[in-house]
Amino acid sequence: MYKNIPVVKLGLVAVSRDCFPISLSETRRKAVAAACAAQGISVVEIPTVIENETHTLKALEELKAAECNALCVFLGNFGPEGPETLLAQKFDGPVMFVAAAEESGEDLFNGRGDAYCGMLNASYNLKLRGVNAYIPEYPVGTAEEVAGMIGEFIPVARVLIGLKKLKLFVFGPRPQDFVACNAPIEPFFRLGVQIQENSELDLLVAYKKHDNDPRIPAKMEEMREELGDGNKMDGILSRLAQYEITLEDWMKDNLGASEYAMFANKCWPAFQTEFGFVPCYVNSRLASRLIPVSCEVDMYGALSEYIIACATEIPPTILDINNTVPKDIYISDIQGKYDYSLQDTFMGFHCGNTPVCHLTKPEMRYQLIMKRSLEPDSEPDITRGTLEGDIKPGEITFFRLQSSADCVLRSYIAQGEILPVATRSFGGIGIFAIPEMGRFYRHVLIGKNYPHHGGVAFGKAGKTLYSVMRLLGITEVDFNQPKNMLYPKENPFA
Repeated sequence: MYKNIPVVKLGLVAVSRDCFPISLSETRRKAVAAACAAQGISVVEIPTVIENETHTLKALEELKAAECNALCVFLGNFGPEGPETLLAQKFDGPVMFVAAAEESGEDLFNGRGDAYCGMLNASYNLKLRGVNAYIPEYPVGTAEEVAGMIGEFIPVARVLIGLKKLKLFVFGPRPQDFVACNAPIEPFFRLGVQIQENSELDLLVAYKKHDNDPRIPAKMEEMREELGDGNKMDGILSRLAQYEITLEDWMKDNLGASEYAMFANKCWPAFQTEFGFVPCYVNSRLASRLIPVSCEVDMYGALSEYIIACATEIPPTILDINNTVPKDIYISDIQGKYDYSLQDTFMGFHCGNTPVCHLTKPEMRYQLIMKRSLEPDSEPDITRGTLEGDIKPGEITFFRLQSSADCVLRSYIAQGEILPVATRSFGGIGIFAIPEMGRFYRHVLIGKNYPHHGGVAFGKAGKTLYSVMRLLGITEVDFNQPKNMLYPKENPFA
């Protein structure tokens, strides 16, 4: 199966100040590699230990020969700040710096490496070279601790590698009244993401060329098997299968110089009358393969989903931050059972694009809101195609990377959970709880003009996502601040 996110192959390079024993760095590097193996973390040990610039060039050749796309520079002792940061500057991929802690009070003469000190010089030299390397929160540790830091860096590296080889396919324009999904494209190029913008008509032409495609029956069987008892509208599957094949072929035929893809597609209102279905279920199926398809031509929604996919390796979704939880549901099912106020809760909803794996009882249905205007007096036909059900309870992270109209990138990250509480509603929907959501909603989402769509990571991904944002140069990264931390414009007397 086509893999739409990178596989990280990380090279581990030890460095040594020439006035320290080189064997100290080499021995400590081997210990880190062994600790990585014990933790199930794959690394490539680079044999050259860097003491000078000639060693830097040799290590670069070894990294290239091993096809490494990420790098860990390990200060086994103080390290030579010039050659080691030159390595980071010349390496084509994400780089982290970590340092060795001293092992024993019994060996602080020949066995003392002073890497704690060396990290300071390394950071200073990285700044001189303009290299934005990943440095953990506390970057000095034992072999086992350094291995854990490498494990945390790998998903960060996966995002950064993916963005450099990513293409966004756009089928637009945006629907009326959805200019909130603002999409200035300059920041995409700044991030290294390629864009291919197309018309909704281009997609329709491509779809019609797949009429009677011989692959449609097999694709329908895949859908039937996935839906199981939730296949309530089998008659729409042939159109959905044709559409999925259309998108797959478009991606394959148009990737060009890129390796990975995502879509931001028009999905209403003309879509239903001209294509004859709602595309939500197909969007969910591609997302389950880590190929995000955002609706309403939300380019930054697709980008946010792709970042989540790389960070977690779990299918993401995109939801409207949609409606309040009625007070009667809060009182009966949440109050006293969970430590959340009513304002901490809300419902996240979309028509039906959340993958099957995240729904408690997924069913193929029709889009109720669209049916009111498109098929008010008949059985649903062209409004069929949504995958609906309550979203499974569990930990989540709401995330979005967004550009302002003047091309300034900013982001938010908020961790919380989906509660095991029935929504009593339609669509792909869940009751979300995020600590201090009411204040976050007012002072970040409203206060900083974010649109209604948010990417959802299934699990706690905040640490990875925050590190990615900082390495991308996003200086404004907001989160749901606790009560004792006021937002800049929050009324202290409220």
